Amino acid sequence: MANVKARAFIFDMDGTIVDNMAYHTRSWITFFEQRGMAIDAEEFFRTTAGRQGKEIIRAHLGQHLEDDAVKTLNLEKEGVYRELYGPHRKTVGGFDELIAAAQAAGIKLAVATSAPVGNIEFTLDGLDLRRHFDAVVGAADVARGKPHPDGFLLAAERLGVAPADCIVFEDAPLGVEAARNAGMRCVVLTTTLPAAAFADFENVIAIAADFASLDIDALLN
Repeated sequence: MANVKARAFIFDMDGTIVDNMAYHTRSWITFFEQRGMAIDAEEFFRTTAGRQGKEIIRAHLGQHLEDDAVKTLNLEKEGVYRELYGPHRKTVGGFDELIAAAQAAGIKLAVATSAPVGNIEFTLDGLDLRRHFDAVVGAADVARGKPHPDGFLLAAERLGVAPADCIVFEDAPLGVEAARNAGMRCVVLTTTLPAAAFADFENVIAIAADFASLDIDALLN
């Protein structure tokens, strides 16, 4: 991809802004165990992180489920997640500093997440982060979750920035694939998976343990 100066940063939320994927996975495992289904945690993360809750539920419990039933089940699962993660809620190291540096550089900022409205409020409003972002895109705004590019493309559209001028921050392979499908470069945080899990993605321009270890000047150029 061309080395174009970035004009926007688009952040995944879960596992990227906050290091919470272990709690999401645990809540899904609890949810499915209550229905007599055994789930392998690592494989489940690799194949579902970035998908919408309704997509995960239908994939495991049946495509025949009516929308109202899926909504009820998803609310149940997310309630378990928020109860588990609530006492641990905080941003990934260096996030506040990177946001401040980006704003000082005139970079537009957005969130593009597969989370439902309740979880977006739980994280962005619970940590008083929404004020930093020029746009927030969630599961309610797009028909398809990652690896489809819908969320990232809508975020870029709302920012008024071309996809090629956006850098995505992600923690999951499906999210990096979605960024690639959107024509966007990507920074990977190894909050959940090691760097080796992203070796096949040519759109990855940096891999870091947290935001503090990223060089914003290098990213911008």
